[in-house]
Amino acid sequence: MGRILLIAALWPLLMPLVSGQEVLVPGQNYYEERKGIVYNQEFAVNFKLLTNGYSLGVDIGRLQTYYLTRFWSFEIGELKHNKEYRQSFDFRSPATNRISRAFVFGKQNNFIPLRIGFGEKRYLSEKARQRGVAVGLSYAAGPSLGFLKPYYLDLLRFPDAGSGDPFVRSERYSEENAVHFLNSTIIYGSSGFVKGFDEVSILPGAHAKFAVHFDWGAFDEFVKALDAGIMVDFYFRDVPIMVDSPRVPNSENSPIFINFYINLQLGKRW
Repeated sequence: MGRILLIAALWPLLMPLVSGQEVLVPGQNYYEERKGIVYNQEFAVNFKLLTNGYSLGVDIGRLQTYYLTRFWSFEIGELKHNKEYRQSFDFRSPATNRISRAFVFGKQNNFIPLRIGFGEKRYLSEKARQRGVAVGLSYAAGPSLGFLKPYYLDLLRFPDAGSGDPFVRSERYSEENAVHFLNSTIIYGSSGFVKGFDEVSILPGAHAKFAVHFDWGAFDEFVKALDAGIMVDFYFRDVPIMVDSPRVPNSENSPIFINFYINLQLGKRW
């Protein structure tokens, strides 16, 4: 009976040894045991540069274990056609006394995707607890909304009667003005990015991304990481970024965008 009472009294202390599990308190420093600090949540800002585009976003994650983080991602940016080429004539208009802006010949829409995804980060290697790099994999997928914003050009136009001074007019592409919109001799420059935001249309789609993840602070308070990977965007019809015309060679539009990317992450854990 005495042995039974002794075991019962010591059972709370013996339980971790019997089960093989260690109970860790969030926020507690475990450097003494070479485990770092345990956190529950993570927030990171993403600065992503794609092969044909860019985006800015955030990840909101929950740390499941030392080596697994599940997260929601939100990002917005711009996707470009691989045949876009910026050019400029750099001349001054007598009417406005300003230098012409650079423009993309044959472009009819800016394409701005908004992506919402759910994913995971899995670390494949340990790092030195206070110094070093943890290597892992990051992947996510989810729905997208693509915003098509008309691309406006400032075109040099002449009065219909053939008399009077020429003037500059901001125009978007249409079948009616295709001859003028694709005439490089009368293009003064782009009308600016904000022009056309009141004419935006929406395309639904989806995306998926996969990357190798390098984290300089995998178990630290501050997030300092870099992703290098590939992203696929899919939409339910061709995305009309460029004008479909023989005057714009190799400008076929597609519903699929495949991009390699590099992503810088900065944030905080708690």
